[in-house]
Amino acid sequence: MNQEERRAFVRAHRTCVFGYSRKAHGPAMTIVYYLMNGDDELLVSTMAARGKAKAVDRDGRVSLCVLDERWPPTYLQVYGHGVVDRDRDLAAEVLTGVIGLMAGEEVPDSRRPQIRQMAEDEQRVVIRVAPYATFETPPRHVYTMSDIDTLSHFTSSSMPW
Repeated sequence: MNQEERRAFVRAHRTCVFGYSRKAHGPAMTIVYYLMNGDDELLVSTMAARGKAKAVDRDGRVSLCVLDERWPPTYLQVYGHGVVDRDRDLAAEVLTGVIGLMAGEEVPDSRRPQIRQMAEDEQRVVIRVAPYATFETPPRHVYTMSDIDTLSHFTSSSMPW
């Protein structure tokens, strides 16, 4: 994939495994919905009290494994610098966008006050992720035993966002 194809893959999808460093144990990973803000920022809605927000406040280095959501699975790893944005209007806007993605339809104006209140009640924040690199390994799948004859694997490397 070239740079534009990698960016298009991220724009065309909606879920990722969000990875971040924990104080103890190994890295944490959680599946989240995200929104794109132009080409240079991914937005993740979370609660201020959740581990994601606390971890990003400590260490902004994060990774997002963008999922294709179809079988067989394909993915694209995105590395970025995250910051927690506590702007209440942005938190309500991103939560509205995420709910629309989840529902598969535009959020009607009549529901927006309810979602804004939800964002307030849950003390929602937005993790703004500025990507700096991607890591892509093209999938190699075996659909039938004869596929083994042409199956190849290779290593990949980080590429600029």
